Amino acid sequence: MNINKERLAETFTTLCQLSSPSRDEKAVSDYLKKTFSALGADFIHEDDSSAQTGSNCGNMIIRFNGTNATDPVFFACHMDTVKPGLGVEVKREGDIFTSRGDTVLGGDDKSGIAPLIELVSQLKENSSAHRTIEIVFTTCEEIGLLGAKHLDHSPLQARFGYALDSSGIDNVILGAPAANRIEISVHGIAAHAGINPEAGVNAFLIGAHAITKLRLGRIDEESTANIGLMKGGVATNIVPEHLVLNGEIRSHSMEKLASYTEEIKTVFIDTIADWPSPEGTDAKQPSLDFSVMSEYPAMRLSMDDTVIETVKKAGHKLGRDLDFIVAGGGSDANIFNGYGLSTAIIATGMTDVHTTDESLDLNDMVSLTELLHAIATE
Repeated sequence: MNINKERLAETFTTLCQLSSPSRDEKAVSDYLKKTFSALGADFIHEDDSSAQTGSNCGNMIIRFNGTNATDPVFFACHMDTVKPGLGVEVKREGDIFTSRGDTVLGGDDKSGIAPLIELVSQLKENSSAHRTIEIVFTTCEEIGLLGAKHLDHSPLQARFGYALDSSGIDNVILGAPAANRIEISVHGIAAHAGINPEAGVNAFLIGAHAITKLRLGRIDEESTANIGLMKGGVATNIVPEHLVLNGEIRSHSMEKLASYTEEIKTVFIDTIADWPSPEGTDAKQPSLDFSVMSEYPAMRLSMDDTVIETVKKAGHKLGRDLDFIVAGGGSDANIFNGYGLSTAIIATGMTDVHTTDESLDLNDMVSLTELLHAIATE
């Protein structure tokens, strides 16, 4: 198979220059519908997830029926990019792509989308025998995996597949942690900070005391925790009565995830309970609201799973030694695995993602296209 490098480069450039920040993916969605329709897609379905995500389009599932009896496979990418992502101008020097201005390039995740278009183009041009291929495009991945969380996956025939969304090349991610998002609201008592501070209870001080008792950062080999946002206060002359803290806990173990989440809650509850009352007042005691939201479930695949065996065979077919690794972040693949769709992550070559220094090597996209072709034609 000879990949058409210049066509792949042109496709990637076109995709990157179609602005698609989260909730504004329609330009890319329309381009993909037109492109895959022209390539003879047998099924194009857009769901109604926009009502839940706030995007100006839904998720898409596209199918090309197989010409052999091998089990169907799906490939997944997200259409949105992080900010700053409006008005991207692609700069190419040799085989290296960067952004020409003060924006991201958009290789996350358009370095996965472009090879999928080239894959189908190759299969059609060469009349290659292939399994049924389904392609899933999601919205709002960068703002909480919202598209995947609201995906209507009922049309999918494939029971396993690959999310194309990671740095490096020839890396396959088979494990990633679950995550809980937490919001902690500390309620103190307001008072004038200069005239009568003794009548107040400083919510910031309560929060600070609690934080010093927390285990944050890397807790163990499977788990991390972080408090990343704090907001509160009204003015410098008012004892702050309210503080909101936002954080997360991640773990590859669901038991540890639950235990560490409860540990943080207990620290705040105990800190509040032990806090002294304001002097000489009958004011109410400080209080606490603690909420937990499951961000995504853990994913953990075995080397014996079909999804891993299949990509491993494809790598051997190409004479490559793939690296099978466990990652520390969540992605659409976590959500798909939660649906019972066995999903591994394949790296696309993206570098310095989520920054204006982002770059991508065309040869890595060629390499990815070859691996996808080997999976599709097994």
